[in-house]
Amino acid sequence: MLSSRITLKNILVVVLSLGLLAGCKDSSSDAPAPYVPPVIPSTATPPQYGTPFTGVPNREDAVIYQVNMRAFSQAGNFAGVTARLDSIKAIGANVLYLMPIYPVGTDSKSVNSPYAVKDYRAVGSEFGTLTDLRTLVDAAHARGLAVMLDWVANHTSWDNGWITTHPDWYVHNTAGAITPVSNNGTTYNDVAQLDFNNAYMRAEMISAIKSWVFTANVDGFRCDYADYQPNDFWKQVTDTLRTVKTHKLLLLAEGNRSANFTSGFDYNFGFSFYGGLKNVYRSGYSAVTFDALNTSEYTGATGTQQVVRYTTNHDVNGSDGTPFSLFYGNAGAMSAFVIASCYKGVPFVYNGQEAGMTTAIPFPFTSVKVQWGAHPDVTRAYKQLLAVRAASPALRSGTPTPYSSTNVCAFTKTSGTDQAFVMVNVRNTATTYSVPAALVGTTWTDALQGGTVVLSASVSLPAYGYLVLKK
Repeated sequence: MLSSRITLKNILVVVLSLGLLAGCKDSSSDAPAPYVPPVIPSTATPPQYGTPFTGVPNREDAVIYQVNMRAFSQAGNFAGVTARLDSIKAIGANVLYLMPIYPVGTDSKSVNSPYAVKDYRAVGSEFGTLTDLRTLVDAAHARGLAVMLDWVANHTSWDNGWITTHPDWYVHNTAGAITPVSNNGTTYNDVAQLDFNNAYMRAEMISAIKSWVFTANVDGFRCDYADYQPNDFWKQVTDTLRTVKTHKLLLLAEGNRSANFTSGFDYNFGFSFYGGLKNVYRSGYSAVTFDALNTSEYTGATGTQQVVRYTTNHDVNGSDGTPFSLFYGNAGAMSAFVIASCYKGVPFVYNGQEAGMTTAIPFPFTSVKVQWGAHPDVTRAYKQLLAVRAASPALRSGTPTPYSSTNVCAFTKTSGTDQAFVMVNVRNTATTYSVPAALVGTTWTDALQGGTVVLSASVSLPAYGYLVLKK
């Protein structure tokens, strides 16, 4: 809701506007006065709740865990997440990303999507209260987890208050009606398209996103559908958020255009890498496919800006299936995750994949609950791999050198004196990998199984098998 408080600045704008109107009026003419835009009351920054978290990881060191509240627990609320924070931490995550926490539209066009926001400044009652959200954030911080909220800038529900109070903040068709979202030939009738040419809408949107840093003491935002808003809008957002010097904020664009990096995001989303995983595992493409994606997906990135890489998320889990089904069983799913989490970029885990979920969580995420504990062997594999990654500067953020073949994704990574060598069989049959001549005879430690490994001219890998070596 917009604040009704009028600041001194607003009063001055009104006074100046009235002065302009008076000065322009000609008593001998009926000419209309010049148009003066309406003054939108500014919203003051809320008081800071809690103490800003000092444990936010550097962006290159993040391991992001996505929580879909509706599916995560039987209750489908904040309390259900708070109760399992120790398990999330144990997997190896250090960033907790919560899907939209706002009230969902309930108008006649609603499909109960969490991405149809009714009020940007409120907590959805299905998840709990603001106090419950704060309790979750406090408990996450106590465990060393940063908290990232999902932000839906592109559109609102049809019963969002802006529809009636600020219809000019939306895109209209030639008949003057507000339009639904339509991009790339797909129309989403349950949400109304915001107009990013409207400066007042932008200002209120940015004020609202910033308010959560103070209202709930969160540590960043995942920005939905980010490729479909102007880059100068996102530059406004990131510039504004970076002025909050009390907080170290992580900003993730759910997009892949290179301009997102220059707009100030820490991360782009690895759509192309996920597509590469499907091509290699399901369509028989060469494992060399991944090598080129390390170049293309990082176009525009500078310094430590990263790409977030995943084997599933809330969108593709419902459409493509779980990693278990997509990559032909738990062995293939883990094989793909080794590549996504270790080759380059920031790992991403969607709730339930570490439990070996075999049932997808379809939109709108109300029909399936995560079955925790069903596959402890899968959970152990995730914990083990992410623990090894966390202990290795090379695996976390080292410079990769590709050595892939048709059937094996292979690469070394180096950070200072720390080195790693990873080999992953992407096929459901055993294969023999020819070790690069420069590495034959070198001695390593098996990071997952223990013991010393002296590399010979070839290495045998079982179906979907992988080796993570370090020295």
